[in-house]
Amino acid sequence: MSVASKMDLPEEIQHPYTKFSEWKFKLFKLRSFEKTPSDDTQCISKNQVEEVASLDKNIIVHKDETIPREEKSIWTQMDLTGHRQALEKDANDMKTQDNEAHQNNLKQLCRICGVSLKTDCHKRSHPVHGPVDQETLWLLRKKEKKATSWPDLIAKVFKIDVRGDVDTIHPTRFCHNCWSIIHKKFSNALCEVYFPRNIMMEWQPHSPNCAVCQPTCRGIKRKRQTPSVQLGKRVKTIAERTRVNKGLMKQTQLKNKNLMKEILSCSKIHLSTKLLAVDYPADFIKSISCQVCEHILADPVETTCRHLFCRTCILKCIKVMGSFCPSCWYPCFPTDLVSPVKSFLNILDSLGIRCPVKECDEEIMLGKYGQHLSNHKLMKERELYSHINKGGRPRQHLLSLTRRAQKHRLRELKCQVKAFAEKEEGGDIKAVCMTLFLLALRAKNEHRQADELEAIMQGRGSGLHPAVCLAIRVNTFLSCSQYHKMYRTVKAVTGRQIFQPLHALRTAEKALLPGYHPFEWRPPLKNVSTNTEVGIIDGLSGLPLSIDDYPVDTIAKRFRYDAALVSALMDMEEDILEGMKAKKMDDYLHGPFTVVVKESCDGMGDVSEKHGSGPSVPEKAVRFSFTIMNIAIVHRDENVRIFEEAKPNSELCCKPLCLMLADESDHETLTAILSPLIAEREAMKTSELLLEMGGILRTFKFIFRGTGYDEKLVREVEGLEASGSTYICTLCDATRLEASQNLVFHSITRSHAENLERYEVWRSNPYHESVDELRDRVKGVSAKPFIETVPSIDALHCDIGNATEFYRIFQLEIGEVYKKSDVSKEERKRWQLTLDKHLRKKMKLKPMMRMSGNFARKLMSKETVEAVCELIKCEERHEALKELMDLYLKMKPVWRSSCPAKECPELLCQYSYNSQRFAELLSTKFKYRYEGKITNYFHKTLAHVPEIIERDGSIGAWASEGNESGNKLFRRFRKMNARQSKCYEMEDVLKHHWLYTSKYLQKFMNAHKTLKSQGFTVDPEDSSGDPLPLESSLESNDSGEF
Repeated sequence: MSVASKMDLPEEIQHPYTKFSEWKFKLFKLRSFEKTPSDDTQCISKNQVEEVASLDKNIIVHKDETIPREEKSIWTQMDLTGHRQALEKDANDMKTQDNEAHQNNLKQLCRICGVSLKTDCHKRSHPVHGPVDQETLWLLRKKEKKATSWPDLIAKVFKIDVRGDVDTIHPTRFCHNCWSIIHKKFSNALCEVYFPRNIMMEWQPHSPNCAVCQPTCRGIKRKRQTPSVQLGKRVKTIAERTRVNKGLMKQTQLKNKNLMKEILSCSKIHLSTKLLAVDYPADFIKSISCQVCEHILADPVETTCRHLFCRTCILKCIKVMGSFCPSCWYPCFPTDLVSPVKSFLNILDSLGIRCPVKECDEEIMLGKYGQHLSNHKLMKERELYSHINKGGRPRQHLLSLTRRAQKHRLRELKCQVKAFAEKEEGGDIKAVCMTLFLLALRAKNEHRQADELEAIMQGRGSGLHPAVCLAIRVNTFLSCSQYHKMYRTVKAVTGRQIFQPLHALRTAEKALLPGYHPFEWRPPLKNVSTNTEVGIIDGLSGLPLSIDDYPVDTIAKRFRYDAALVSALMDMEEDILEGMKAKKMDDYLHGPFTVVVKESCDGMGDVSEKHGSGPSVPEKAVRFSFTIMNIAIVHRDENVRIFEEAKPNSELCCKPLCLMLADESDHETLTAILSPLIAEREAMKTSELLLEMGGILRTFKFIFRGTGYDEKLVREVEGLEASGSTYICTLCDATRLEASQNLVFHSITRSHAENLERYEVWRSNPYHESVDELRDRVKGVSAKPFIETVPSIDALHCDIGNATEFYRIFQLEIGEVYKKSDVSKEERKRWQLTLDKHLRKKMKLKPMMRMSGNFARKLMSKETVEAVCELIKCEERHEALKELMDLYLKMKPVWRSSCPAKECPELLCQYSYNSQRFAELLSTKFKYRYEGKITNYFHKTLAHVPEIIERDGSIGAWASEGNESGNKLFRRFRKMNARQSKCYEMEDVLKHHWLYTSKYLQKFMNAHKTLKSQGFTVDPEDSSGDPLPLESSLESNDSGEF
């Protein structure tokens, strides 16, 4: 009440001792309460009309003048409050009924297509969450799919994520029509099913205009209730009730949690977080503790909702309380439980804890707690034994006793087992004892030993791992029929399944071939499919029909470049993680990792089969391959190399990418088949690979270096003229005359981009020049370059080319050409026969039609020069030849070694001097041969080696020797395939060649070589021999060596 109104009151009211009851009837005139609600509502404000009318419609207050007005008003307010509460309760009940009706309507709808389940006359429906039915599980096993729950299949087929569904919004079942669509996706059988919608259903929460409940509401719209007068009080009441409900909910959750703890009762087997040796933050302790028992995680598993539990705790909770996550009540099934990532397990095992055993304050790592606890148990048993045998000899362990003492100690147990076996198992004491041993092993989580023992009990034998059998088959080049005969013979003779059947080998090889591991590119590769399940594909994409005589019959098989790189990286997963560990780096680093890839391409000679059938194909083949040279990562602002190929020129690390039966000189065919590979490589240069390795998503970048090409192929793919042209070098623009006049001082000037520009000039002739002027302008570029190569020297072919030139010098020195210039062809032939005969006698070098790498290595030696000097009369020429060979042998290690700065630093420093002296000898002593001309490889050896080593650090490591070594594998793998078609034959060769280079299988190949040295021999050529020596050797070798 305001001050002004207070001053207008009578004097008696203002007096402090005056009773208010004497004046209440004078100040407030009472009105009659026997009026209709319509009269009553006239004194209430307009905002109160609808609420009071609704509240007081059925209320009639009788007049009673004997009751005071104050008490009547109190009773009236109590009645109004009671009716409001009743109305609120009715509204809540109505809302609950409405929600229940909404959920009942949802139960009759399909989660995927939204069709009513009542339309199916057979009333067939399937749960959205949960394991698949038996028919679908059989189909998935037949197709070798890993999915075992409906959410995975629905996400794969319909691209709908149902893991985050809420029961009040989404239906919990789907119709049989959608089930048939899933079956059609994973089976090849024809199935007449249709999907009734073009777009997927979008489910919304329940509302007055709910599309699910609209048919049941029949278009009746709810009346909107106006806000009441006591809105503030009502809000307070609702808020208070909400607080009370939250408190009750928390109490309920606490009771559920306590109930779960009572159910689990794992305090005796799991470690408390109080035992941690370090006072970690509360959030970290929560992250390493089970969310049910609140102990340190023991055998942790992760649910689909990313919550961590002990395996025994979550399995008990699911068994007792249903298939829900105890933390968020998200649907959770035992089949959905997976192990956490390796980095988390490593962190968990490295936690320091205090030993809970009394009088033991030792701090140990959690990973070694089991071993430490077993030591305590052993000490406790010894104490018990010493206490029982007080005053006597210490009680010995059962295994340390003699057989007679063991029988004496176990006599009572033996009688009990014998009685049980005669009563229950028909006297089979052996089976009872073996079963007890199996149960004891499994109780200690030694499942591997238990599985081996169970296999022996069932007569199957422990057997070799399928990967071991696959390694043996690939390494010994056994065909399918030869391996199957060996498998069947060994099983029949020994009675044990030592080798695995062929279908097990095919399953094992899938994980090693490209197309098995999922990956992603960011940004996506341009003009390359996002599908990752891509295996061997045809290499004839874009091949025109006008190429020579064999456009359709040209056979080419290849892997997709990005899938092959992913498979190679996953094959090296252990090496990458070990490299990070060796460099003392955290194994959870996600990159980006920089991968340097060496590309090689080379043609093979005569690969035709004289007895083969099928279409006519060229007698030459081309193989494109790659080698992962090194992998590095930026760590603490330093580029750390975590992997480097130890043998970059070995055929074991040169992975085949494309095989084609074509001639490397056929420019059109080579361009058509290799163009898709080059397009994929160009797309990968500007993108990053996202690949899960070691349980962590990691990023990889790729650097491609095309260095494994010989002189002929470099000229082919870079559009240059043949090697006998005026322009001698693929690295610089020097002509043959310029190179002979200046043997040493040249620099690298050519590049792929410059060759493309020169080709455009050659094609368009913008300056309208003559042929000779135009040829001089483009420096020998006459075709379009289509593969980018790094300007370098191929060490293998450089060695072969130089050895060929020395072989000719030896012939010319025998014929004393330095004295006479005109020599007939017959004389040259006679000198060559004399040299071949002498080298065969002295050096045991068999003459060859074409120079090979092995012949070149034997020819370029001081012993060979000494033998050749026996055929030369002049002593001066002896000294010149010996000095020339000596200089060459000093220069050769510089370009042949993988790292000349480490292997031959002195020769690297002397290279410039030795090359100048070598050039001086050629221009003086051997002027008759090199006046106005020089060979290609002599020019590269003398002019460009120091510059290339300064740029790349090595020449030998980037050679094509690994690709050349794979030529012999091509012929051997052609013999071991069983399919007669040329097309399938190329697939088998490519597949087996890839498996041969697998680092995972190479570990087992070493074990195979160990067995081979002990008498394990298999002759792949003769499959009809006596198999008894094989089985006898297998009997003496334990399979545990693998």
